[in-house]
Amino acid sequence: MSGSADRLPRLLALVPYLMSHPGAQVGEVAAVFGLSEKQLIDDLQLVWMCGLPGHTPGDLIDVSWDGGEIIIDNADTIGRPLRLGIDEASALLVALRMLAATPELAEVPGDALPRVMAKLERAAGEGAATVSSQVAVDVDAAPDALPRVREGLTRRRRLSLRYYVQGRDEVTPREVDPMRVVVVDGRAYLEGWCYRAEAMRLFRLDRVLGVDVLDVPADPPAGAEPRDVTDGVFRPSPTDELVELELSAAGRWVAEYYPCERITELGEGRLRVALRARDEDWILKLALRLGDTGRVVSPPDMAETVRREAERALALYAHRS
Repeated sequence: MSGSADRLPRLLALVPYLMSHPGAQVGEVAAVFGLSEKQLIDDLQLVWMCGLPGHTPGDLIDVSWDGGEIIIDNADTIGRPLRLGIDEASALLVALRMLAATPELAEVPGDALPRVMAKLERAAGEGAATVSSQVAVDVDAAPDALPRVREGLTRRRRLSLRYYVQGRDEVTPREVDPMRVVVVDGRAYLEGWCYRAEAMRLFRLDRVLGVDVLDVPADPPAGAEPRDVTDGVFRPSPTDELVELELSAAGRWVAEYYPCERITELGEGRLRVALRARDEDWILKLALRLGDTGRVVSPPDMAETVRREAERALALYAHRS
């Protein structure tokens, strides 16, 4: 039998459903909610005792199921379906973006996914937009990046890329022998041998500004192997500087998005995390993006650098406004 933690959300969803489906049958509603008919009737008996303060007959929800037909009345105060929370809508958006970026679905006709994603973005409101902006960069990505990359993979041809490097805020030319497209944390990546780096590299497709399929066979070195991305794309080096951050509840996404060596709960949703920073520019941009939802605690020189850059940015903003 389900507990109260499961039952309350079900009851809050059951009442709007019954109001929008007058005369629904007990068996049909039980099937919709994945319940036995006895469990559904137990829920209806509880609904019958709910209502507004005062608890007089005129304050309580009126529900009956004689003959198997469910009739509900006087439930307008909870007649609207539950809204998604920001975390729930954001999790669904990540999953849908991952589906949309899957190569096998790239050529499926119809606009069902974009329409559902748009509705979820509206449902989450500004909070979801904030979550999204914390883990994404807005660049003018090539709309045909995925089809061109797939063409290179199919024809086994080298690719010429114009790729935006977020850490250095620059666009670099790359020639890459493509090996696969992989989806990690809701983002599609091209993985292949990069001749500029002379190593295997992952390229986020939403940061690819242009792709050309070259008339050159793809021929990666014999030792080139795809990376294990089970634990994510970002892999810090043990030699990278260890940085401590204090995060508010709104900044906890850092602990979920980046691998941390230590995570300490501080109460009221706050965290202290220790993570490896691949360079000063990277941690500086992360700290500035966090704003008042996080701050660098150590090392002290890094905290001072962040403070100076934040003051400089505020001064520029004040001057322009």
